[in-house]
Amino acid sequence: MSIRKFKNVALIFSLASSMMLGSATAMAAAPMVKTPAPGYFRLMVGAFEVTAVSDGTVDLPVEKLLVEPEDKTTAALSKSFLKAPLETSVNAFLINTGTKLVLIDTGAGSLFGPALGKFVSNLKAAGYEPAQIDDIFITHMHGDHVGGLATDGKLNFPNATIHADQREAAFWLSKANLEKASEDKKGMYQGAMSSMNPYVAAKKFVPFKANAEVVPGVKTYASYGHTEGHTVYVVESEGQKLLLIGDLIHVAAVQFDHPEVTIAFDTNQQEAAKARDKVFTEAAQQGALVGASHLQFPGLGHLKKTDNAYQWIPVNYTQMH
Repeated sequence: MSIRKFKNVALIFSLASSMMLGSATAMAAAPMVKTPAPGYFRLMVGAFEVTAVSDGTVDLPVEKLLVEPEDKTTAALSKSFLKAPLETSVNAFLINTGTKLVLIDTGAGSLFGPALGKFVSNLKAAGYEPAQIDDIFITHMHGDHVGGLATDGKLNFPNATIHADQREAAFWLSKANLEKASEDKKGMYQGAMSSMNPYVAAKKFVPFKANAEVVPGVKTYASYGHTEGHTVYVVESEGQKLLLIGDLIHVAAVQFDHPEVTIAFDTNQQEAAKARDKVFTEAAQQGALVGASHLQFPGLGHLKKTDNAYQWIPVNYTQMH
């Protein structure tokens, strides 16, 4: 090869390399998206289609909220590669029975700031509209479970009937209880009232007594303790079972190994711990699927029990084959 030809080939390679490097530099300079995929996950329970819908995540100072020494909580979080404050999921669950569209909890709406309140957008991404929902069942009336019901007095689910345990309603919707509550607790009553009362006024709230079938395939299961009328919902179809357990657990890294550990949000600490152990034991014995409001999204999995502790086995990813 002549010197001139060699120089020409070298020039071509040099230009090509520069173009490739320039292209790589341009791609690396693309702006970061900084948002996740839409927050929904779908699977089948028998003939029922169940969709977990994310309302977002919120940072919780769990080391101060759990009723145990802070250093123990911090150590347990560290073992799970976590830290406080703990980024905590808020999950709701939609059940399509084929004849009814049933929602369990609604997220926080605007009650907890911009980190939450993503339920409706994720519901739409999952292929549903709020107006399609027939019935909404509330595990309990803390703001991150009922806040999504209404906005400035307007019904966010105009065709839905709302249901909750009558004990829960009597406790949180009582003006007398609001008036005698401590200042730091009044906001919890006010959040429940602003969310629920528009449906009460529209005659779209129907409370229930514990432990009854409220929709074909959906039963209530009294699990009092976290609140006065906290309720688990049992979904059954074609021999398969799903327990939607609400706030029986908040911090997986601590409370599976030590289910006796309660949280400051619990109205009755002792009863909350008993309810958790009872429902967890039954779920493990039955091999039932479990859906939890505050385990990392989608909050679905199974439990195994060893002595007095539990192992959480997250549900396998599925494309619903």
